[in-house]
Amino acid sequence: MTGTVLVAIAVILRVISNPLANVYQKQLTSKGNNPLIVNFLTYFLLSLFCGILLFFIQIPDLGKDFWLYSILGGIAGAMGNGFLVKALQTGDLSILGPINSYKSVVGIIAGLFLLSEIPDIWGIMGISLIIYGSYYVLDTTDERFSWKLLKNPAIQFRIWAMVLTAIEAVFIKRVILASSTILAFISWCIFGALFSFIVLFFYKTRLNTEFRRTVKLKNMNKFLLLIACIGTMQYTTNYVFDHIPVGYALSLFQLSIIVSILFGYKFFQEKEIRKKIIGSIIMILGSVLIILLEN
Repeated sequence: MTGTVLVAIAVILRVISNPLANVYQKQLTSKGNNPLIVNFLTYFLLSLFCGILLFFIQIPDLGKDFWLYSILGGIAGAMGNGFLVKALQTGDLSILGPINSYKSVVGIIAGLFLLSEIPDIWGIMGISLIIYGSYYVLDTTDERFSWKLLKNPAIQFRIWAMVLTAIEAVFIKRVILASSTILAFISWCIFGALFSFIVLFFYKTRLNTEFRRTVKLKNMNKFLLLIACIGTMQYTTNYVFDHIPVGYALSLFQLSIIVSILFGYKFFQEKEIRKKIIGSIIMILGSVLIILLEN
């Protein structure tokens, strides 16, 4: 298969796996499980898989850039995903997914300074269309599209998650440039586990109590499905980052918005789906503009 086809397949897998992972995260946290414990266990279980994977790959000499950006990416990712899971605990999946549309803007700004990736006029137009479409989705909240919306804790958590994971994306690209797609994936899992564990102490989490509440046989199927989705999401993310600019990749990933809305309706009976879908279609048109006219 050609490189373009493989990138397209990676984007499709990423678009499906990300909102599906959000469903499992919300199902786990809505039952009273600590979101930070759920976040740590996801990274930890993926790290165990990576430990096995290390026996089957050849590891080259890794420079200081690899370690520096792996650490920075681990910090940003652990905090960002922690905020995301906390947001999903109480917020609507069909609202929180579209907020992520702004991630491409943060990614382009960060990529401009850290990767020298300069967007062209079509890329800017596509991103503007994505942001415009988000108005229709956010206008379905009780606070409507207003500054009052920012007082919603779930929205605040999602915005922090969006900013941190957008910055993390740039760090991941630097790790990929310093090593490879698979080594960047392994470092993401291991450093994410390390720093998400540190976050537990920062929030003074009662580890024994929370682990006993969360690590139960009835939750294991959900956790296995969650790590399968997160693993697929992150590896395909790395693959796409390796082939196109980060800002454009983050824009393409917004195709998952409509999947999030449909999942929110199907699994959690969320409301005003029609208006949310209209907004999502506008966002998707922006993504298509980037796909067709990206140099």
